[in-house]
Amino acid sequence: MFTSRPTVRRRALAAAGTAAALALTLAACGSSDDSSMPGMDHGAKPSTSASASTSPSTGDMPGMDHMAKGNGLSDTKDGYRLTSQDATLPAGKQAAYRFAVTVPDGKPVTGFAVDQTKRMHFYAIRSDLTGFQHIHPAMAADGAWTADLAALAPGSWRMFASFNPDSGSGKGNDFVLSRTVTVPGTATKTPLPAAATSVDIDGYTVTLKGEPMAGMAHPLTVTVTKDGKPVTDLQPYLDTYAHLTAFHEGDTAFAHLHPTTKVNGDHGGPDLSFHAELPTSGNWRLFLQFQTGGKLHTAALTLNVG
Repeated sequence: MFTSRPTVRRRALAAAGTAAALALTLAACGSSDDSSMPGMDHGAKPSTSASASTSPSTGDMPGMDHMAKGNGLSDTKDGYRLTSQDATLPAGKQAAYRFAVTVPDGKPVTGFAVDQTKRMHFYAIRSDLTGFQHIHPAMAADGAWTADLAALAPGSWRMFASFNPDSGSGKGNDFVLSRTVTVPGTATKTPLPAAATSVDIDGYTVTLKGEPMAGMAHPLTVTVTKDGKPVTDLQPYLDTYAHLTAFHEGDTAFAHLHPTTKVNGDHGGPDLSFHAELPTSGNWRLFLQFQTGGKLHTAALTLNVG
């Protein structure tokens, strides 16, 4: 039996569509007043948490409609550039990191689309994958952004900006760009903790199930419990029940994973499903943020990707 070429083409397109639906967005997000995690260390010890505003739920699968451009390790992509005069920042105290996004003619971009309730998502991570901060900076009318960072430990840091232009050649595309800064002082490297399937944070236990392979879409499940009982009161945070960010050991490559679980008011949990596609093998440090009772929690654990 022979199959017509149109039929073969339709089947190929359908298969491609199915594969694309499983691919995870490698994009970035983040609010200077609601999700900065000062002092977040490798041991995932409790860190300063602050209240975060909840957002109306769409009931869809957030984060599954964008594909970020690259792993965030460049300051330039498709004509857009992350610029900053801040090559160093002080140690041990709050600091402001000032930056802008420019187009090829050098003019700053001032129009950004809202993505997960924010126009700019910003991350800071130390080279040994400690000190994670996730914030939403403020923009001035001229396109200058200011990210108010909590105290930084000495060492090399990478600053990531994630955005979606609402006009121009990049309209409708997610970009993740980054630059490095130095925090003067004696830097002590913290060894990356071994891969683990669970971690305790603020009285909650976060358990991860799944064994992703590099470059392949793979399901991950996160379960949140407290005192051995399932947690079912997770609140929406950035239009989703959990915000999962990953950084690759060695080069700090960036990946952003969203749950596919539908949002239904303040009734999230205990299980959250993800479609993960981490591009590189090795150890990734995962930072999972979730909200209960108006308080944001951040759990950190290491995931080995084969």
